[in-house]
Amino acid sequence: MARVFVTGSSDGIGLETARQLLDGGHEVVGHARNATRAAELTAALTGLARVVTGDLSSLDETRTLADVATQAGPFDVVIHNAGVGGGAPSRVETADGLERIFHINTVAPYLLTALMPRPRRLVYLTSGLEAQGRVDFEDLQWTSRAWDGMQAYSDSKLYDVVLAFAVARLWPDVLVTTVDPGWIKTKLGGPDAWDEVADGAATQTWLATSDDEGARVTGAYLKRFEQLDANPAASDTAVQDRLLAVLADITGSPLPR
Repeated sequence: MARVFVTGSSDGIGLETARQLLDGGHEVVGHARNATRAAELTAALTGLARVVTGDLSSLDETRTLADVATQAGPFDVVIHNAGVGGGAPSRVETADGLERIFHINTVAPYLLTALMPRPRRLVYLTSGLEAQGRVDFEDLQWTSRAWDGMQAYSDSKLYDVVLAFAVARLWPDVLVTTVDPGWIKTKLGGPDAWDEVADGAATQTWLATSDDEGARVTGAYLKRFEQLDANPAASDTAVQDRLLAVLADITGSPLPR
């Protein structure tokens, strides 16, 4: 049995991931943005070991979440599932002065990774749109470019793969993978999505808990249990190191080496 922490588990793919893990006999700590969402999650999944709260659009709340989650551990696996889509018609800034999509999708999982003890396995959710992502260290925050929400989302999902590959390289004692769940019928996926939510959760559940040879991989990008080629930028160690440096500067928390 594994003890697993799943971020963003009050809805959608995260909720289904937590459900599949519980069905597999594993111990799960869930996460919700606030107390209301936490109560909904507790009602939906009565078998959870605990639910912790924290708004990932806030650096302070994410730091507190890291502390509380650490106390709820130790964890064999952390699944960084939480994220937001690219539907915003204009650029939105968080209270910390960061572009919201980049903050929630990239900065938050980085900060949790940097602050929490290393698990045996780490899984980061990305999207197939990472292939369309572009690395732009000169304007990560979209302060100069004309706003394009879907490009901002695609970029953030590319940065998630860059982050996963960087952590895999620097933490050889941890199995680190990143997963494209597909276009899933959730609030984030929208009404036109064609993949069922159970399919969207299956690969990360397998990566988190299976002893199959295919699941015991690191520095890999997967969809539907198969390894795929990620955006080439993700494998560029110079890009990896620069992203880690930028994230360390934003958060004040360098990744432990």
